[in-house]
Amino acid sequence: MRWHSMKMGAAAVLSAALLELPFPLAGPMPPWRSIFAWFGLVPLLWAILSPATVDHPRPLRRAFLLSYLCGVLWYMGNCYWVRDTMLAYGDMPTGAPVLLLIGFSLVLGLYFGLFGLGIMLVRQATGKQHLALASAPFIWVALDLAAARITSVPWDQLGYSQVDNALVNQLAPWTGVYGITFILVAVNALIVSGRISQAGKRGWTWSATGAILMVAASGGLVYQPTKPATPAASAVLVQPNLDVGGDNDWAGPGEWDNHIAQFQHLAAEQCKIYIAGIPQTNAPNGEIICPPYPTHPDLVVWPESPAPFSDADPRFQKSMESIGLAESAPLIIGGIGTNYHLHTEGFVDYYNSATVIGADGNLIGRYDKIHLVPFGEYVPFQQYLTFARKLTGRVSSFSRGTERKTFRVNGHRYGVFICYEAVFADEVRHFAQLGAEVLVNVSDDGWYGDTSAPWQHLNMARMRAIENRRWLLRDTNNGITAVIDPYGSVRQSIPRHQADALPAQYGFRDDITFYTEHGDVFAWLCLFLSIPIFVWSLKIEIRRIVARPGKSR
Repeated sequence: MRWHSMKMGAAAVLSAALLELPFPLAGPMPPWRSIFAWFGLVPLLWAILSPATVDHPRPLRRAFLLSYLCGVLWYMGNCYWVRDTMLAYGDMPTGAPVLLLIGFSLVLGLYFGLFGLGIMLVRQATGKQHLALASAPFIWVALDLAAARITSVPWDQLGYSQVDNALVNQLAPWTGVYGITFILVAVNALIVSGRISQAGKRGWTWSATGAILMVAASGGLVYQPTKPATPAASAVLVQPNLDVGGDNDWAGPGEWDNHIAQFQHLAAEQCKIYIAGIPQTNAPNGEIICPPYPTHPDLVVWPESPAPFSDADPRFQKSMESIGLAESAPLIIGGIGTNYHLHTEGFVDYYNSATVIGADGNLIGRYDKIHLVPFGEYVPFQQYLTFARKLTGRVSSFSRGTERKTFRVNGHRYGVFICYEAVFADEVRHFAQLGAEVLVNVSDDGWYGDTSAPWQHLNMARMRAIENRRWLLRDTNNGITAVIDPYGSVRQSIPRHQADALPAQYGFRDDITFYTEHGDVFAWLCLFLSIPIFVWSLKIEIRRIVARPGKSR
């Protein structure tokens, strides 16, 4: 019995390790590693539905614990940057960042545990292995949706592993990332079916089918996606590379003027060498050569950053007007937005905002970030949890924005979202639904250091471009600043960790994908199918337990 338990536990650990590989670990992920997502769940599914678990005195408990073990280990590996970020910037006691990572993983690992529990409930209710396996993709996608809606951490869902698979990710404009996840889990279930199915040779046929689908789908790694139309517009994406842990008040003599001068210098860099792909992947260089006459970009973007930019500061207003006039270009500037309460003296709401300023220096509008990061932009229960206040910068807490909006600039509509909002597909789609012809993501990934997080964040942003078939301008404080085309390919980028500017070339689209229009309808369908299956299976299991008192499951 102990040997069987160790073997099942080892299978769960193996799945956790295999599922780490199709995601960035400490740099850009080689696309070939995405193949691990097609069979990474096989050891876990085998452990859940093997006779050693099914015939165990407490099969439900064992299935839950095996999956929970896998989930906790996966989150600790995939999100190890939580510990690094809090260690560097959280002002926490020694050892506390590790405990925080463990707690984070113990909570989110519950989704994995519920996955195993759901599969075993179906197996116990029906007595059929193949029906339990058939339910797996529905249950997994339903739980992914719960992770996005309940705990608001839809980080590195399995489908993101295929962002470089131009064949498979064609599902995204229809189903979002959830449809890709569904296919991956279904193929894992098919592959494992021959090993555990009661269907004999037919089970091995299913396994062979799964293997064939895996090989065929992996061909998408060499499949060339459709190339978008020649870019019709240009922007300068400024990467200031400010130290997120440093003093960024710019209050010293001449300090503000020096930084603004550097901003203006970078904003003028329209013609230069860039990386024609993702940094650190040996992508070739490209170059934009200016014509022999003055040109002006269609847009200049400054990212979310620790710069002391506040829309209420007269210095900021004057400096942005000066840069806009000098470049004859509108600006999108990450900074702090303020709302003063007319009826409450001295009371101000602060927002993490993107301010849009016309080429004439006049204000076009402002977007206030809606989906804030707990412990990063506000501290829940801050009277008790004081350790993370340093992360929120100059203000103790940001207020939440209330409206998604687009901005008309030079005759085209732009949708702007900020940092962590890039991971919420059902929220980003609203910008395209509201008429945005191009998406702009401003972000400060400096908090993550040289961990996997900036690369994971980039891939999730790439999926937003695919789902909505929009060009995406991604401007960051210290990288990865990039131009992403409507098929998820990184067309241009610049190196990380240096003050620089990317002369971005992009286009406009106004077509609406099914996902843009209808959102997570596929994921909701999986949830609505999973709930009655779960309830029905649970009722049967409860009756069985009641009929056999003393037999705890």
